[in-house]
Amino acid sequence: MNRAESLDPAEAAAEAVKAYVRLNRARLAGDGELLAMLLPERFEDSGVSDLQRYVIERLAAENAALRAEHEGMKGKRGLGEGVRRLLLELVDARSFAEAIDAAVGSASVFGADRASICIEGDGNRAIAGHAEGVRLIAPGLVPGILGRDGTGVILSSGGEVLLGPGGGVCKSIAVFRLKIGRDTPACVYVLGARAAGCFEGEEIGAEIGFFARALERAIRAWLDLPKS
Repeated sequence: MNRAESLDPAEAAAEAVKAYVRLNRARLAGDGELLAMLLPERFEDSGVSDLQRYVIERLAAENAALRAEHEGMKGKRGLGEGVRRLLLELVDARSFAEAIDAAVGSASVFGADRASICIEGDGNRAIAGHAEGVRLIAPGLVPGILGRDGTGVILSSGGEVLLGPGGGVCKSIAVFRLKIGRDTPACVYVLGARAAGCFEGEEIGAEIGFFARALERAIRAWLDLPKS
């Protein structure tokens, strides 16, 4: 009879930790304290003591483009108070899950009834496992809606697919691309409203687009991904 090779206690503990990480990737991605404990050298080398501060510093480093976009909006109505509060929620999020929850709970800020984040295929379940409003959609659907390089579009149907059960009643659907990373599945931020014409107008489109850019940066920072 062949006997399984025995491991010393240290090796056995290491294997147990590896098995836990493999089985709980989504939970690990949302637990900043645990990540900082597992990867202390990485964060110390960057001069940070915890993951939240590290993420905030990454967001601050990427905000130059957002500031420039905001400056370009000042000649118009500018960002509404609700949008500004929403952006602060992203910055103040204490975990990846809180950032995602802020996005899927954002509908009322834009006068919508529903909001979701849609990710193609079986891709990044670290995102999809965190909130009811995060949905996996068929591969190829995002370029089918937005084209290869499009950033946003307003639709009058398709809510059942993009917003889930009950989304079919939405007559206005705003779909904005989220450029998370070069090797991550295609992803979009979606708003749905029962009222027709809810997202018409340059100003509301600019506000939604601005928030989408902030959201993609927040997701990228929490997942520690390079710029797309």
